[in-house]
Amino acid sequence: MRDLVVLGGSSHPQLTRTICRNLTIEQGVVTSTKFSNGETSIEVQDSVREKDVFIVQSGCGDVNDNFIELLIMIAACKTASARRVTAVLPLFPYSRQPDVPHAASLTGAPSLATKKDHYTFDSAPGTPRPLSRNDTLTGIASENDSYPNAPPTLSLNTGASNGLGLLGKATINNMRPTAIERSQSANRIFTPRSIVTNSASTNIPTVDAYGKTESGYKQWIAQNGTLIANLLMTAGADRLITMDLHDPQFQGFFNIPVDNLYSRPLLKHYILDYIPNYQECVIVSPDSGGAKRAIAVADSLGCSFALIHKERRAKVAKAPPSTNATSTPMTTNPNAILSSSVAGFNSANPSMIATTMLVGDVKDKVCVLIDDLVDTSYTITRAAKLLKDQGATYVYALVTHGVFSGDAINRVNKSAIDKVITTNSVPQIERMRLLGSDKFEVLDVSRILAESIRRIHNGESVSMLFDHGW
Repeated sequence: MRDLVVLGGSSHPQLTRTICRNLTIEQGVVTSTKFSNGETSIEVQDSVREKDVFIVQSGCGDVNDNFIELLIMIAACKTASARRVTAVLPLFPYSRQPDVPHAASLTGAPSLATKKDHYTFDSAPGTPRPLSRNDTLTGIASENDSYPNAPPTLSLNTGASNGLGLLGKATINNMRPTAIERSQSANRIFTPRSIVTNSASTNIPTVDAYGKTESGYKQWIAQNGTLIANLLMTAGADRLITMDLHDPQFQGFFNIPVDNLYSRPLLKHYILDYIPNYQECVIVSPDSGGAKRAIAVADSLGCSFALIHKERRAKVAKAPPSTNATSTPMTTNPNAILSSSVAGFNSANPSMIATTMLVGDVKDKVCVLIDDLVDTSYTITRAAKLLKDQGATYVYALVTHGVFSGDAINRVNKSAIDKVITTNSVPQIERMRLLGSDKFEVLDVSRILAESIRRIHNGESVSMLFDHGW
């Protein structure tokens, strides 16, 4: 193909080579070096004047360094008079920000240096508590206590026996100020009395280590979507290609065309070809946020659908965690199948945890968990444990982007997941070595990305890739 140049960053060179092989073109030569202080230097060896340039850089590894490298490469190509520059980000960085800032010492989040032999796959986040009626009364009482010279409360007794109407003589006499009090009030500086109409103003909530108040409001968390989009557009990107954005609304931050490719056709073909009796399996969403994605796969295959939902907050006692993946007897109530984490504890040292609920029947079924991204693997390993506890015979985990940060691989290896299937949108060679081919399988997305590059370069429609893949 004429006037087409494909460049690759340092995040995933193997994917760039595979894309160029599918396009039957030579990869463009780019030299990326770092100075002693960590600054990035980019030198494009090939001519890109009036060429259609595609830069492949995935949001994995050292995310910040790779993103800055991508911005410099885009700016370098625009400076070198490239006709159009398209950024290809299979995994878009900063599209999924955690609800709570990462702090291993506070949240118990995994670190690279920490590997445990035993894990608990039960949900136990902190539970926000709204202001109760007692808090409101306490706040008003404290407001009255701050005024020691406040007037006494008027009694509404009728006092009919002495004929004084609403107020008795003793009450009226007590309300009359003395001469000394009148002289003191004349010299006192006038201060308006505040009337409390909001109970929250008398109980200023304290902020915990997670940046949360008692009402659940989170502070100090920056939403970086607009910033990342503006940086790419300011650097000179004319188009963007990505795959399975965590939030599809992220496309609204851009003023340039964004092609959000789907891995759904790829995952669907894997279920059709490699899962025996796929008609009898159950497609499961590990959380309510991915329900739409899992329902689309279940409807296209004609399979059953199940959902794991955090229903409510339950107060239970802490106990030594259970890490076994054995099945437990199914509850007799079909309307509320709760996680086994809320049963079997003693009543000492209570704490607040989240109760998960399985909506659907998975007893004696093969379950297929579908998610777009696995980072720390907390969600998907807890979901697998709940499915096995409710009678599932085999659990597949199909995810688009397998980041597996921290000790996620160790957690997956000890969890109830029988097999993990992910794509090569991020490098997976080390994960394959740790888990083995029996439990870990990688699907190739280079053909879909290469076909989208070819169609965009030739001015053809890309919509066919959304439904049928390549």
